[in-house]
Amino acid sequence: MKFTPHEYQERAISLVERLPHVGLFLDMGLGKTVITLTAVQHLLYETFEISKVLVIAPKRVAEDTWTREHAKWDHLKQLQISRVLGGPGQRQAALSREADIYVINRENVAWLVQYYGRRWPFDMVVIDELSSFKNPQSKRFRSLRRVLPLVSRVVGLTGTPSPNGMMDLWAELYLLDRGERLGKTLGFYRETYFRPGARNGYVVYRWELRRGAQKQIEEKISDICISMSASDYLTLPKRIDNVIPVQLSDKEQALYKAMEQDQLLHLGADNDIVALNAAAVMSKLLQIANGAAYTTDGRAVRIHQRKLEALQEIIEDTAGPVLVFYSFRHDLEAIQAVLPDARTLNGPEDIADWNEGHIRILLAHPASVGYGLNLQDGGHVIVWYGLTWSLELYQQANARLYRQGQEKPVIIHHIIAEGTVDEQVMAALQHKDTSQSALLAALKERRGKQ
Repeated sequence: MKFTPHEYQERAISLVERLPHVGLFLDMGLGKTVITLTAVQHLLYETFEISKVLVIAPKRVAEDTWTREHAKWDHLKQLQISRVLGGPGQRQAALSREADIYVINRENVAWLVQYYGRRWPFDMVVIDELSSFKNPQSKRFRSLRRVLPLVSRVVGLTGTPSPNGMMDLWAELYLLDRGERLGKTLGFYRETYFRPGARNGYVVYRWELRRGAQKQIEEKISDICISMSASDYLTLPKRIDNVIPVQLSDKEQALYKAMEQDQLLHLGADNDIVALNAAAVMSKLLQIANGAAYTTDGRAVRIHQRKLEALQEIIEDTAGPVLVFYSFRHDLEAIQAVLPDARTLNGPEDIADWNEGHIRILLAHPASVGYGLNLQDGGHVIVWYGLTWSLELYQQANARLYRQGQEKPVIIHHIIAEGTVDEQVMAALQHKDTSQSALLAALKERRGKQ
């Protein structure tokens, strides 16, 4: 296929070609992969500024997206890509092959750094989904940081540079410019642009931006980072969001309430104590709302079948393929029991079969399809069997179908158990507020209803 770049893509390609350190904060569907590959082709074979490129990506993106995009466009045929995946032997074999671009999943970054040491061969590093390096204490961040002095070019790609707030930006920008713009340490960045919020003595649980700090940060990084929203550049298909309520019987509702109350008792009266375990409690409540809960020995105890019944009705009423997002292992097992013909997304072959129309029902966890996967050719109907509190995961997962290239209106069904925490999560997603304060407020609301 011939690549005719949009004007915004030409600007982004030029930026990667001109600058040694670039952050492309482009919304989902704007073509971050083809933009980067086009710039790499130019740097490798026209200006000869680089010789070997490393791409670090989420596992499923490393398995599929980069090679799929490479094969899609005529102008990229000259590039050779090697996927550094699998066990240590397979990874070493992939590294020994002659190639221009080596794609590795982010979980193996530490292994790669240790494998090469000071013999690091990559003069350009592309970090696909830069926001996954937002934790400066993570092994992947600390490993990559060690080899930055040996790298002449770094490109960071993400549509969500600060999914949990501006504090996330420091580590991501450090990997681009080694602290030149936002400071050499997280402490400096924090003291400069934030002030303590919720705290318990000397322990600060939440940091809040100082007045005007966000604008200052954006100005600091604006020379090497470009941000674009899909709504400004693309005509996306119509999106239809549908809430499908299910009602528990009196007996089921009483059982849910008893289990919910038991979980909410784990929350202390003090906000700082609540903040420590609120996420775990929310996860447990979402499990129960979906219809089951795990016992202490790991068995799933079924509470109700209401969501399974609703899902079956949706499948029966939908003529075409359906992408179903589940949240927990017991969700997947329950769905597979009533829909034995459903296929679970496990690898590149499942993605290919879905896009070619060979799969009627595809089951996927939102974290497994979060970044870069193109599924829009296979269908246009999504069902959220169980919700997630993560706005980032929710938006990224929906964008697998609701993106450039989708030719039909995208229908997104949300199965909501009435009288459960589902209602608070759905409201938070709709208002795009899944912050910690919103989480605490939702749990306090639930506790107030007990």
